[in-house]
Amino acid sequence: MDKSGVFVGGAIGAAMTLFIVAVLFIAPPESLKPDISNTNPDIVAEATPLFSKSLSLIEIFEKSEPGVVRVNVQRGESEDITGGIGSGFVFDKKGHIITNAHVIKDANKVVVTFLDGRSYNADIIGTDTYTDIAVIKVNADLSFLHPLSIGDSSNLKVGEQIAAIGNPFGLSGSMTAGIISQLGRLLPTESNYQIPDVIQTDAAINPGNSGGPLLNMRGEIVGINTAIQSGTGEFAGVGFSIPSQTVAKIVPTLIEKGEYKHPWIGISGRDIDPDMASALNLKDAIGFLVITVVEDSPAFQAGLIGSEKTIEVDGVNYPVGGDVILAVDGKEVRKIDDILVHLQRAKSVGDEMVLEILRDGRTTNITITLDGRPNGN
Repeated sequence: MDKSGVFVGGAIGAAMTLFIVAVLFIAPPESLKPDISNTNPDIVAEATPLFSKSLSLIEIFEKSEPGVVRVNVQRGESEDITGGIGSGFVFDKKGHIITNAHVIKDANKVVVTFLDGRSYNADIIGTDTYTDIAVIKVNADLSFLHPLSIGDSSNLKVGEQIAAIGNPFGLSGSMTAGIISQLGRLLPTESNYQIPDVIQTDAAINPGNSGGPLLNMRGEIVGINTAIQSGTGEFAGVGFSIPSQTVAKIVPTLIEKGEYKHPWIGISGRDIDPDMASALNLKDAIGFLVITVVEDSPAFQAGLIGSEKTIEVDGVNYPVGGDVILAVDGKEVRKIDDILVHLQRAKSVGDEMVLEILRDGRTTNITITLDGRPNGN
């Protein structure tokens, strides 16, 4: 019998398909828009003109390879216990390296190996499990630090060519190429939250690629390779990358504070489908129905109302009576993805967010002051 679930070093949840985190702990062998650039002079994340010349795959590899590293992790109490192999890339001249949070999870020791084979012990600076991003740091000679430019993932288009560089199966400095096959995916994680706005690609991503860069044809990082969807544990045509917009937002805070506080609303519910729209007497099957409002959450404080009863239509019970979210800050909400992407891209803890809701057949606006996600959720 087939087994399915979300795997981050172990199985959780249930799904029709199998999501495998690309590091899989294999035994180690012997931007386009100016505001995406970081103002820190130590971070070489230069903006690139929108219509700059595309590079060949050979040029992209030669330009980027010096900035891609192998990340070896030791877990356990003794030196004999092996861990796993992942990938990473140089973020700045101070020695900060970006990788995935799941790559270094529970690590006793992290070793970074550069292109020429030189290795350095790395310190863990900060991790964010909600976006699977981690920052580690090495005290390496400046001559080995070749920061890669951060591009703007918001300009990506489905069908656009991209390339991935990493260490699949421990094979250092391997490159694959493909296209952007979809944008704005939700990626399940080991927490109760999903990573929004994720890039889907058909570039081959295998165990050991986790934490490596996804590059556009100008040689800019547009994502961090994170997971694959597979029934075997190996690449089957669908890979996922955390977008560079998320990297640009999260990483500076991880470097400064070691953690990132994500904004939180405090609701659960379901997307409006045609049958539910009919049950609620809605004209269109768009929006998000609030079913539960967490006590003392930002949504609770703002007065959002959840569903308290159900009605039966054709033998199916549908929740009714809750607020239907139609827009956030003036942007239409078709489903929960739109709310999550807006939170990720545009909002921080302490910000206000205006919800347009449908309540008792009338539309109104409610302003929410966003709080940080509670620990343990």
